[in-house]
Amino acid sequence: MALLLKNAHVVDPAVELDGCVDVLVEGDKIAAVGENLTCDAAEVIDLTGRYLVPGLVDMHVHLREPGFEAKGDIESETAAAAHGGFTGVCSMPNTKPVTDNGVVVEYIKSVAAAKGHCRVYPSGAMTKGLKGEIISEMGDMVEHGCVAFTDDGHGVQGAGMLRRAMDYGQMFGKVFMSHCQDEDLVGDGQINEGAVSTRLGLLGWPAEGEELQIMRDIMIAELTGAKLHIQHISTAKGLDMVRAAKAKGLPVTCEATPHHLFLTEDAIDGTYNTCFKVNPPLRTAADAEALIAGVIDGTVDAIATDHAPHSDWEKSREFELAPFGMTGLETALGLVITNLVKT
Repeated sequence: MALLLKNAHVVDPAVELDGCVDVLVEGDKIAAVGENLTCDAAEVIDLTGRYLVPGLVDMHVHLREPGFEAKGDIESETAAAAHGGFTGVCSMPNTKPVTDNGVVVEYIKSVAAAKGHCRVYPSGAMTKGLKGEIISEMGDMVEHGCVAFTDDGHGVQGAGMLRRAMDYGQMFGKVFMSHCQDEDLVGDGQINEGAVSTRLGLLGWPAEGEELQIMRDIMIAELTGAKLHIQHISTAKGLDMVRAAKAKGLPVTCEATPHHLFLTEDAIDGTYNTCFKVNPPLRTAADAEALIAGVIDGTVDAIATDHAPHSDWEKSREFELAPFGMTGLETALGLVITNLVKT
């Protein structure tokens, strides 16, 4: 069956295409791209006013399955991904059981193959049970299709543990994705430490609680030669550290989320809306401006959502008791077009 997509605003950076053209699809192949295309046997869809892009990939998504299906599951969250224009997502390992062995990786892949609405690329935990004590079964996970290692949700607290994981795991050629959070310094912090946390009487989460581990992890990556990716970076100073690492030629990359780019701590007010409770927390306007500048100059390598669904009752609790996280797969592209492309 042929499909003729007319008058779409097609964006494909790989071939420097950014304009209104027609696209002819025959079977599972793009047969032609150009102006005023015709095909008598094709179904014609008018995409005037719509964007047409290569399938997006989100490298930081929580699918919640196995173990937390009350929040979401592979079927529901990949449907959200497809609705938002994503044809591939990298799933995080903070499931139950934790994705720290080949069996769980295989489970995620099999469910995605049977029920998923897009491709799923599982990441695996660096440490067993995300406890930061023992290296996970890295080789077994890679054999079953694991694409990266991360203790996302916690971050590896011990510098020695992180070094051992990187020393051992780099033989598999995978990236180590780092959730940078010094738990001893962050403590029970709820939102960014500053004027807003003081005014609302909420425990503060200092920017240094993220920046210290960014600095540490870059240094350990340099020591071991491992590839390092900083997840959901949220502060200007942390971004400067990544920029400096890149300037030294180190294999360091980073991502920023739409909520850290387009929201700030000022969104949190006396209504204590838990939708704005995220990890790391929303930072200052200056931090958001620095992240946008990082997107523009290429220091930020990817925009990733950190899509983290929760059940309604969990987010309806008191601010201190509600879990961290917000969804983002369905809104990310629209937010980027509205707040970056159009400006």
